[in-house]
Amino acid sequence: MGIKGTAWKFGDNIDTDAIIPARYLNTSDPAELAKHCMEDADPNFVKNMKPGDFIVADKNFGCGSSREHAPIAIKEGGISCVIAKTFARIFYRNSFNMGLTILECADCDRISDRDELEVDAKAGVVKNLTKGEEYSVNPIPPFMQELIDDGGLMKHVAKNL
Repeated sequence: MGIKGTAWKFGDNIDTDAIIPARYLNTSDPAELAKHCMEDADPNFVKNMKPGDFIVADKNFGCGSSREHAPIAIKEGGISCVIAKTFARIFYRNSFNMGLTILECADCDRISDRDELEVDAKAGVVKNLTKGEEYSVNPIPPFMQELIDDGGLMKHVAKNL
């Protein structure tokens, strides 16, 4: 059994400035960052999404600067995971460091905006409940899954000291 929620669909090359605009980087407070998550890509995103929902994108999600604020804003906003065809390398690593689940899915272009999904990251399956389809996702390496389970790199290190 996985996590159920709504898909919020975005396109290719969603950069970190679209995820959390630079004008809000004068704070590192996760709750404040979450208020502005995806604001420039969809001004109503934070108002309409619900905790447990999913961001779904195409290629190169999280490109641009290396700011850790982007995965923090997504996670604190209540998004359970981000599903994309590919992720920018630094965003990929920052997401695990912050404890945000991200999944690479070759078939995520079959997911439409507002489709209802059920995601089982450990089993490597995304079920599209709206369309009655099922997609495979690349498995999360065990060490990276430990980071997520522990709430991010810093909490993982603290736990293992």
